[in-house]
Amino acid sequence: MNKGIAIRIKTVIDHYGLSVSAFADTIGVQRSSISHLLNGRNKPSLDFVLKLVDSYPEVDLYWLLQGKGTFPAEESEEIQSAETKNAPTLAFTDIPDKPDVREEQSKTPRSRHQIKDHEPVKIVFFYSDGTFTTFSSKND
Repeated sequence: MNKGIAIRIKTVIDHYGLSVSAFADTIGVQRSSISHLLNGRNKPSLDFVLKLVDSYPEVDLYWLLQGKGTFPAEESEEIQSAETKNAPTLAFTDIPDKPDVREEQSKTPRSRHQIKDHEPVKIVFFYSDGTFTTFSSKND
């Protein structure tokens, strides 16, 4: 069994100078479950991991689960911002002032020909880490 995550949980507890009981109360889990995790008897559940990361935003998820990165997370943000420095930035200044499409559609009925010419050609998903994925119906 991989004891790495138990060691990292103990590192978090020690970093904040908490007792196991205080740590368990803070993240909202039973005190015995922390003891079982630290002793290697149980593996942390997804619920436990999410509660820990939600309660302590300085704990990086990848560091907690895989030991990659640093703790506290603020130290790793400098590295991350250097990696994403050359990532494309999206500016919304090029979008013309136009009423909401739903509002426009509700006011003016369109013929089938107009709707066909008004089909979506690109969908872009923006992710919280600054990346995005583009899906296009035409080759751009």
